[in-house]
Amino acid sequence: MTKPFYAEPILNSPYEVPTRHHALSESGEPLNHPPIEGRRRSKYVAPVPKSRKVKADGKKQASLDLDQSRDGGSRYNPTPIINEIRGHIATWRSIPNPNDWGVTPVTQRLLQHWRNDNFSGPRPFYCQVEAVETAIWLAEVARKNKQYAHIFRHLEEANHDANPEIFRLALKLATGAGKTTVMAMLIAWQAINAARQPNSSLFSRGFLVVAPGITIKDRLRVLKPSDGNSYYRSRELVPQDMMPDLNKAKIEIVNYHVFQRRKAHELNAVGLRLMKGWKGETIEELETEGQMLQRACGDLLQMKNVVVINDEAHHCYRERPGSHEEDDLKGEEKDEAKENNEAARLWISGIEALKRKVGVRAVYDLSATPFFLRGSGYEEGTLFPWVVSDFSLVDAIECGIVKLPRVPVSDNAVNAATPVYRNLWDHIGKKMPKKGAGKSGDLDPLSIPAELQTALYSLYSHYEKEYDAWEKAGIGVPPVFIVVCNNTASSKLIFEWISGWEREVEGERQTKHQGHLELFRNYDRNGNRMPRMNTLLIDSQQLESGEALDSKFRDMAEAEIEQFRREIKEREGAAAADKLSDSELLREVMNTVGQKGRLGEQVRCVVSVSMLTEGWDANTVTHILGVRAFGTQLLCEQVIGRGLRRQSYELNGNGLFNTEYADILGNSLRLRNRAPGGDAHATEADDTRLCPERAKQPFHPFSTRCRLSRRAAVGELFGKFLGRLSTQPDARTCRAL
Repeated sequence: MTKPFYAEPILNSPYEVPTRHHALSESGEPLNHPPIEGRRRSKYVAPVPKSRKVKADGKKQASLDLDQSRDGGSRYNPTPIINEIRGHIATWRSIPNPNDWGVTPVTQRLLQHWRNDNFSGPRPFYCQVEAVETAIWLAEVARKNKQYAHIFRHLEEANHDANPEIFRLALKLATGAGKTTVMAMLIAWQAINAARQPNSSLFSRGFLVVAPGITIKDRLRVLKPSDGNSYYRSRELVPQDMMPDLNKAKIEIVNYHVFQRRKAHELNAVGLRLMKGWKGETIEELETEGQMLQRACGDLLQMKNVVVINDEAHHCYRERPGSHEEDDLKGEEKDEAKENNEAARLWISGIEALKRKVGVRAVYDLSATPFFLRGSGYEEGTLFPWVVSDFSLVDAIECGIVKLPRVPVSDNAVNAATPVYRNLWDHIGKKMPKKGAGKSGDLDPLSIPAELQTALYSLYSHYEKEYDAWEKAGIGVPPVFIVVCNNTASSKLIFEWISGWEREVEGERQTKHQGHLELFRNYDRNGNRMPRMNTLLIDSQQLESGEALDSKFRDMAEAEIEQFRREIKEREGAAAADKLSDSELLREVMNTVGQKGRLGEQVRCVVSVSMLTEGWDANTVTHILGVRAFGTQLLCEQVIGRGLRRQSYELNGNGLFNTEYADILGNSLRLRNRAPGGDAHATEADDTRLCPERAKQPFHPFSTRCRLSRRAAVGELFGKFLGRLSTQPDARTCRAL
């Protein structure tokens, strides 16, 4: 019998406060109970403290660190505050007379506008309005009332531990719930109030929006009122008579890499000595903090007390001092933690520098996963203690705002005690090349582990059927298959195994193999390069920084770069091709995957080192395979997030969205620490039982009908994962692969 969660996942309107939720067990599994009346409470359990190693009699002895008062994430658990604020806002929202809301006339007008349904297109979702209401209530209502002093005391102490120089508030919205709209609403609220009350200490006309990479930065241009696709106009977020005041705002959108202080000059050692002269005067080799801010923030430096908005804010934190967490990590895990910390330190240091220069009125963090990363000094997966609003992935599914993800369960390794593909990295990790290995192209692609080859063949067999279906339906662009790798050596090896490879023999380039997966080959049967590449190799971390490509990766991707440059010459002329740098060219290909008439329209497979960035949202992705360890909930949800955005926002006759499904294939998720008796295997059956009302409808690749008979009974398996996202009993509960 199908459980209620899978028979009717969507319970609530996306535009109203949720009034029902599905029953979940303590371990996060959907129960065979009817929906529960009322809204689900926000609930996060702090990760269990790790054991710490101490020396006793010359030996290392493990002891459990139960002194949770040391850990800011445990001392300042945000869950009670989130639920308390949610209750206060519900009471405040129900006040019938707007004059009694305790807010400015501008805020009153905006709230009335956002809450009504007089929009020509989709109006703001309830979760978006609630997030902005939380910021408004804290700033304009609660701050004036002593009965809420304990809320600010919690937030001040939490920030003092983790961000001693700045005060942050975090708004948590599920992937696909529309964080950019929330940013636009925050900017409108602040900027219009500031324009009409220039002497107010609550509002600002200056905004610094910080993103983790160029892809997201480019997409955030809609936050500028002057942009042609400005959300204020295209989504009707601001009444027309208020637009002149909004136009007075100064908004700078940057990626955090701009906070890196650059070289102050291009002098070599000899030139530097000459400039110093016989007096030995000091010559600054790096630009000053002020010069960096002038380059990064521009006109904002002419203002006082700007507002900072951090997108994907889990990348921004100050690591906890005195922690020895990195001592327990080894190899690539240690390198990854170090890179996370360096990036986070650069990001938050830039905001601190801006505060010292012109002042910062408020910092708003937006993220679907505002958890501390590995190596931060806090328990991995700990929720930022300054979170004040929470709308989880399970909430978003129950409101129909995102697709319902599903996981296939077929596993060709039938003799294994546990499903190999869901634990793939455990089986192949030690057999894969280490970071930096094979940079000269001397590794043999045929040497990749047999388990990985089997997984690729198995997932590719699903892809072939999907590709044929899209061809028959005349979609015009192919479905996309993603492989996410742990380092450049692994990505190059898998890329060549999939698409084919060349080697230099006696000074000449010779094709050694045309590739194992036919639809993804970059070489024809005669060993010649195809006019259009089917498989793309990228390093998303490098492309997102905006800097020049690392020479090693540039050499690895040389053939791709030249081929795409030839293609853009044919399309737009030699001048257009010469104008683009190597990194800009590859970024253009990556960001146009699946878009008709663009450079990446026919790409079928993307092999990536590093996580594909949060801002990369090609809506044609159908298959994902991870060839690395994903040790956190954050990374699990990022993988899933690539396929969560809805395709239709039309309400049905019941005032709800119809269910849409995202097929997360390749056994890219697994569950750990399941409840006793929990079964990771699902029985095989026709999974049209998950959407029986569509079982007889004509097939279409973008329909919600299930596509392959071997995808079966997957809801129960994924339901456990969804529950973990909602209640998170342990940061190590779920791991991709």
